[in-house]
Amino acid sequence: MKPCLTLLVVVLLVLGILAGCAPGPNPSKGTGSEQAGVAGFWLGLWQGFIAPLVFVVSLFRRDLSIYEVHNSGAWYNFGYLFGLSCFFGGSGNRAARRAVKSGTAPGGAGQ
Repeated sequence: MKPCLTLLVVVLLVLGILAGCAPGPNPSKGTGSEQAGVAGFWLGLWQGFIAPLVFVVSLFRRDLSIYEVHNSGAWYNFGYLFGLSCFFGGSGNRAARRAVKSGTAPGGAGQ
């Protein structure tokens, strides 16, 4: 195969994979569920924080999901991502503290 044709095949394959991962519309957005109303920021924050634990449990139980489809949209998504970053410690300040304790400048090598 020519290099140009190989590149074209690889690009089309990557684009096909990325297109398959694209999210679709959520028809349940803005509508309440049977048990509760529409999930907003605070519920998104809580569900984002417990998502890693719920994911593990959902591997064994089919009636659990880690994301509420009956949500308010952008505010729920923001709370969910913020909760996930809180769970995983997404502040990024540990590297600077380690550098100061070890005597090296943050972001640089010791001299």
